[in-house]
Amino acid sequence: MTPMKWFYSFLKKYKWRMFLGLILVTILVTAALASPYVSKLIVDEVIEAGNYSMLRQLILLLIACCVVKGLCRFFSQVLFETSSQGVLYSMRDQVYRKLLQEDFDFYNKNRTGDLMSRQTGDMDAIRHFVAYVIYVVYENILYFILSIVMISAVNIKLSLCMLLILPLTAATTYFQSKNVHPAFQKCRDAFSSLNILVQENISGNRMVKAFAKEDYELERFSVENDHYREAELGAANIWSKYVPVFELLSNLLTIVLMLFGGYMVIRKQMTLGDLVAVNGYLWMLTMPLRMAGWWINDIQRFTTSVEKIYHTYKAEPNVKQPKNPVQHKKYEGNITFRHVSYQADDEDIIRDISFDVQKGQTVGILGTTGAGKSTVINLLCRFFDVTDGEILVDGINVKDLDLYELRENIGIAMQDVFLFSDTIEGNIAYGRPDCSFERVKEVAKMADANLFIKNMPDGYDTMVGERGVGLSGGQKQRISLARALLKDPSILVLDDTTSAVDMETESYIQRQLENINHSCTTFIIAYRISSLKDADQILVMDQGKIIEQGTHEELVKQNGYYATVYYHQYPMARKGA
Repeated sequence: MTPMKWFYSFLKKYKWRMFLGLILVTILVTAALASPYVSKLIVDEVIEAGNYSMLRQLILLLIACCVVKGLCRFFSQVLFETSSQGVLYSMRDQVYRKLLQEDFDFYNKNRTGDLMSRQTGDMDAIRHFVAYVIYVVYENILYFILSIVMISAVNIKLSLCMLLILPLTAATTYFQSKNVHPAFQKCRDAFSSLNILVQENISGNRMVKAFAKEDYELERFSVENDHYREAELGAANIWSKYVPVFELLSNLLTIVLMLFGGYMVIRKQMTLGDLVAVNGYLWMLTMPLRMAGWWINDIQRFTTSVEKIYHTYKAEPNVKQPKNPVQHKKYEGNITFRHVSYQADDEDIIRDISFDVQKGQTVGILGTTGAGKSTVINLLCRFFDVTDGEILVDGINVKDLDLYELRENIGIAMQDVFLFSDTIEGNIAYGRPDCSFERVKEVAKMADANLFIKNMPDGYDTMVGERGVGLSGGQKQRISLARALLKDPSILVLDDTTSAVDMETESYIQRQLENINHSCTTFIIAYRISSLKDADQILVMDQGKIIEQGTHEELVKQNGYYATVYYHQYPMARKGA
């Protein structure tokens, strides 16, 4: 499907409404064509011939034409504006739905500001085209063609003189459209880059202030702003070369009328009323010539925007819902990794990982930064798909399970905590928005979040700032943990969830988690030995591989990497040993 066919799939729903709007525009143009002819009759029949009895009827006819034009203008604009809003609503909705279906890899490769510009500036260019450009171009094409017909009906010689200018107009239009498209593509790209920079700096304003980098960011903004200005001025330079040509050609028509038309009136080859009528039709001929350059700009902006939105929309996720997913409503939590490997951009992230986890067991994962700990969890949740090997949940390959059902049974407190601009209660209840307040409060107590929440100005109704601004790292982690626990998951994942809390709070949370471990399988990724030492099995990872595996006691006895970390965190334990 081409970008234009994709656009038409939204437009065709409103084709009859827009067709009615074009009929009204046709009536409007017809009424406008009648006015110069009525003016001709007033000059020839009333002023020249002295037939004053016709004046009343002719004035009423002019008033009727004005009323018809006004009504047609109003209702046609309503039809086109409502159609444009309908097209925009459907398109924005479909594009947003597709964005929600995209996987992690898509968002790793596409910048947030760029995606936002697709949903704002590019969408508005499409709205402008449907609401305004379509009917204006159609109206002026009618004016142009019918005015030539009417001028020919008045005097064919004068019409032929004016037609000599049309080939020059067509050539100018062609060259402008050919040159302006790449210029507008550059404008959209520059706008996206500027949008990305602004979005990142607003989101990261605390970091900017913490490093006192306001001047540096202003300089970066100035560079992007200059690029955008240069792109827009480059496009403006293109059409500024052609718009004066259109103006010149339209003014030539006026000169032809005044000189050649006036000469013919003097020679009695046409009446003064004919000259008045042709002068009335002249603006219908010159207006399209004057505005052709502007409309070409609007059309090129529209086509560029459609192409950009469509190219974003057509991107297919690598992780897809299976065609015939295995229905497995409530999971037990038995997990098997069989020779699992994962590559990204030709780089080995994890290599040949194998382990088994039984229902209700707790698995700890320890390793250096970049060892692949979080990737193990991402593969389990199918945020990415394995390159080799397979992952089984209750004996079923995760690729065969319903994608949303799989994730519904996994509660995850991510390493990078994200909180929505909502109340604390709304953030905790995100996975189960219909749950009772008592349940929200219960899981908040389990995550040791209830006390600090109650001390906030509005308690659980306190609004959280964007991305949790206003809360400490530990508070955000505890809310994130409560949100994961609320799902009553079969598989619970805690990705460095207690790194920002004190040891006493961590100990309390661990005691609470022991009460649910019998009912769900738990993965704990952490750097603190205290978070892992009670796990049923511990996986030690390095450079994408499992280098040690066993219980706390077994790993300490192996005197490897785990033992080194343990004795570093608990130096007294080495002395005791």
